[in-house]
Amino acid sequence: MPTKEPRLRGQNTAHKNKWQLGFIPDEVLFKIGEQITHRLAVGNVDIKGDDFGNIFANSIDGIHRESPLGVADVLWNGCAWSVKTIKNKKPHNLVGKTIRLISGRNSPDFSVGIKNPHVNPTETGRAVLSIWNSRLREAQEKHKDIRIIVMVRNIETKEFLLFETDANRYVASDFNWSFNKRNNLEGREKINGTHRFSWQPHGSQFTILRIVPASARCFKINRRVPNIQTQYILDKINYKQNWISILESKNNNKVD
Repeated sequence: MPTKEPRLRGQNTAHKNKWQLGFIPDEVLFKIGEQITHRLAVGNVDIKGDDFGNIFANSIDGIHRESPLGVADVLWNGCAWSVKTIKNKKPHNLVGKTIRLISGRNSPDFSVGIKNPHVNPTETGRAVLSIWNSRLREAQEKHKDIRIIVMVRNIETKEFLLFETDANRYVASDFNWSFNKRNNLEGREKINGTHRFSWQPHGSQFTILRIVPASARCFKINRRVPNIQTQYILDKINYKQNWISILESKNNNKVD
């Protein structure tokens, strides 16, 4: 009897990810913390989504696409991450709790022609979920492994939480859909009523509610980060006023 799993013809082994899902290495945390410290030192007052996309890509030697569409934000060796960051006063207390992740702008009107989303909440909910599934399916056709990486931040206390989870496709029939008092559409699991999705008709914002896993990593910058003055940086690079050239604007619309 064979003791090893058989190797299959055409089996792709080139795109093994950097680490097992959820087990983010210390090295990555140190690199992320280093870059956050640098940004604070040069005067950045917050770390937003695109900022964290660049930070995470640099930490794993990946590529940040900086695209507002799709799921794959950061790429590495055939693998991809959807990058999210949110604010919270106490990031280190969130393990086991539910957080909300904005996961795209899903328009049933544009995608499937639903003009009035309130007529049939179930139909609208299934359409919203199908847009997410389609985006994920498109990403999975190009990348072997798709994950979601989330950083929860409190810049004032310099506390951070980082966790990773699977990017899942969902079966629309597993959820009940209804509009709440704020006129937002909610998707709840049929089996236990757990709130899993929200969708706002105004703006088409789609939100997935996720539980922070026990594998989440906590870290903190435990020093006061000094602010580097602008003039200090200019002096270090030997900046001179003649680095700047003032040019005449080009106006192709001539007025007689």
